[in-house]
Amino acid sequence: MNTYRALTAGEIQQLEENGCRSTDWTRVRVNWTNDKSIRNVCDAKFSGDVRLGIFEKEFILPGGVPCICGVRHAHLHNVTIGDNCLIRKVGEYIANYQIGSDCLIDNIDIMAVEGRTTFGAGTEVSVLNETGGREVVITDRLSSQTAYIMALYRHRKGLHDKLAEIARRDAARMASGTGSIGNGVSIRNCGTLLDVRIGDFAKLEGVRRLRNGSICSNADAPVLIGSGVMAEDFIICSGASVEDGVMLNRCFVGQATKLGHGYSASDSLFFSNCQGENGEACAIFAGPFTVTHHKSTLLIAGMYSFMNAGSGSNQSNHMYKLGPIHQGTLERGAKTASDSYILWPARVGAFSLVMGRHVTHSDTSGLPFSYLIEKNNTTYLAPGVNLRSVGTIRDAQKWPKRDARKDPDRLDQINYNLLSPYTIQKMFKGRKTLMNLKYASGELSDVYSFHSTKITNSALVKGIGFYETGIKKFLGNSLIKRLEDLPAGASDEQIRALLKPTTEIGHGDWVDLSGLIAPKSEIKALLGKIEDGTITELQQMNAEFARMHRMYYTWEWTWAYDKIQEFFGINPAEMTAEQAADIVHQWKDAVIGLDWQVYEDAKKEFNLASMTGFGADGSRVEKELDFEHVRGDFESNPFVTAVLDHIEKKTALGDDLLRRLER
Repeated sequence: MNTYRALTAGEIQQLEENGCRSTDWTRVRVNWTNDKSIRNVCDAKFSGDVRLGIFEKEFILPGGVPCICGVRHAHLHNVTIGDNCLIRKVGEYIANYQIGSDCLIDNIDIMAVEGRTTFGAGTEVSVLNETGGREVVITDRLSSQTAYIMALYRHRKGLHDKLAEIARRDAARMASGTGSIGNGVSIRNCGTLLDVRIGDFAKLEGVRRLRNGSICSNADAPVLIGSGVMAEDFIICSGASVEDGVMLNRCFVGQATKLGHGYSASDSLFFSNCQGENGEACAIFAGPFTVTHHKSTLLIAGMYSFMNAGSGSNQSNHMYKLGPIHQGTLERGAKTASDSYILWPARVGAFSLVMGRHVTHSDTSGLPFSYLIEKNNTTYLAPGVNLRSVGTIRDAQKWPKRDARKDPDRLDQINYNLLSPYTIQKMFKGRKTLMNLKYASGELSDVYSFHSTKITNSALVKGIGFYETGIKKFLGNSLIKRLEDLPAGASDEQIRALLKPTTEIGHGDWVDLSGLIAPKSEIKALLGKIEDGTITELQQMNAEFARMHRMYYTWEWTWAYDKIQEFFGINPAEMTAEQAADIVHQWKDAVIGLDWQVYEDAKKEFNLASMTGFGADGSRVEKELDFEHVRGDFESNPFVTAVLDHIEKKTALGDDLLRRLER
């Protein structure tokens, strides 16, 4: 810790000769041990209590330009500066700040704290409903799971009141009349910075205006705020970047989220690994991996996660009656095609694709992995078909690879599994729904009606098959994983012992809390602890969510154990080797059959129609050669080879267990 001392008379004289002035030199204190630092303080004005560290090192500016540390051409009021900083060309002043060591503050207009503030923490963000009612209180420890409960569990008023109290108390710990700039921070060519707290190693370049916010940067995951950015009432988490004219008003930007190219957002939450460019967001809850890149895309009053918005996608929350009060949900993995439109309220099932304009307020949450296609102003539903889509599989593979979080303290708990108790329970219900529709309307019906949508006969039959394939794949995966240590020729008793769950947790429904997949019973237990005062801090809540995430596979097996009997009619507590082998055979057929459908879907990207536009002025042969040189050939495509490799590995895995199950 620096030990500051009063200036000597000689030092005061030297500073005045350097063009420095002070309203009261006795309030200026330093920790200099030699004359080197004093030579680097020139044309500076000091007022209030000022503390100056040593100035003995050299900064290397962009382009390799050397510049010695110090304070030059700046007015400092109630400012403490750490060691080896360079502060110069401050247009107005820096007031009420503690600045860490090794900082560069160069060519800014003004940086000040105007009074006691919480630096954006405690701001209420009106997500989903623009008129209010689902406000989320943001802090620097907010997770997507906590925000989900705060926004959606309004039917439990006591819970909401406790959560709001916890969040406000957490925000209050940040309250201060003095701002902080961490170590190693670079602030260059910026305009107005008022009531802003900046963490270690943040980089601000050409920022236009920031007011009332926190930039939670650190050495592991620095934050970048770029040119033309304007933000007010905000929190930006570690590893995030906000650049190129982005405009934010009452927003939370999660870890490793990237916003740029003129994106604008108000009253919105963006959690881990989101990307927003060119378009606009209003009152959205963007769970992890919500991505929108296009200038004509508007996301409004919706909840999303693992979502990709096509160009021209938009929604409406205003029917010109009681105002913008409507909201909608695209469950995890849902995507919108170019020029798609949804009239809220509506709910789209997990991993579904929306194409066209939809105005009938449909709810397809019980039919995941579907296509929603508009034809003659009617929404047609193709259940389960997205299970065989190469795009769905590619998305599931890319998300964990694109997790850019470097901060070891990860706020959001993210489960990347395509098939989980959450999606498989929907397949169970979806299969039952389709079978009931078929029974009620007759097998020969051309079209079936379901929740303001239409399902053709062939789509319904295929949907039942897709869901059965998905269920077999998931339950078979779980069974094989459970029996991976089974010795060859094991007895039925040994099989049953390995299959027995180690916990009772996992029975019943599962939920997706914006990235976290967990049993509903555990979420209810957590909410009860919040209501009764057992849990009183956001850190405790985050720790509970992290525990649930760690326990996922243990609890998943408890759920799968129940469903094996429900689907296959086999009680795992009485399972024989022959019955286990039968399930493995069905699993092999499901997995390999689905992989071959994905393979065939991928092949469509290499047919002659896909070559349109290749071979600018030549023959068909030249077109094919041009295509091959640009896109490669089908068999060597990395995704295709990965599918074939997956088929080979899963075949070997199934055959290995079948051999061990032989008597």
